[in-house]
Amino acid sequence: MKKETDKYELTSRKKDTWLGVLFQIRALIDFKNVKKGELGGWISKEENLSQDGVSWVYGNARVSGDAWVYGDAWVSGDAWVYGDARVYGSARVSGDAWVYGNARVYGDAWVYGDARVYGNARVSGDAWVYGDAWVYGDAWVYGDAKVYGDAKVYGDAKVYGDAWVSGNIKLTTILCSRFNFEFQNQVELWNKYEQEFEIECKKVSR
Repeated sequence: MKKETDKYELTSRKKDTWLGVLFQIRALIDFKNVKKGELGGWISKEENLSQDGVSWVYGNARVSGDAWVYGDAWVSGDAWVYGDARVYGSARVSGDAWVYGNARVYGDAWVYGDARVYGNARVSGDAWVYGDAWVYGDAWVYGDAKVYGDAKVYGDAKVYGDAWVSGNIKLTTILCSRFNFEFQNQVELWNKYEQEFEIECKKVSR
């Protein structure tokens, strides 16, 4: 049942997808840069998009399953958000990006291009994940970090601070730096020196 405070409704326009039937949404009021009567993207049920705040699904973007978009977050382009994923805060998911599983994208983070964020991964702060990059497993990208190109960040990896990870890098460890890591051997050297530093610190503390 519609409430006077609702900002959108599900229309009768629907499409069959590999994740089930989705319905196009229509704005019931003006908010942010969305005008009353404007058609939005596609969701499977009202629980996918909050009626509060200025969150919105644009264009051909799709939100399904038990995924939830809320706060000031936007999903646009041909992006998919599904499973139990959450996109909130002022986060953006756009282009052909997919966010799924138990992944969380929040803060002012931006996931776009053909990027994939899934599993229990987190992207937050002012972090960007884009290009063909994948962030998955229990990985976390945050701060002002950038992960792009064909980079893969996974396992228990953490990329934060001003670190940039790109190229064909596969990262499973912690990386915090102002450097741009573009090649796998750079990461391996970083990890080597970091481990040596930890060993020396332990010696001093004895």
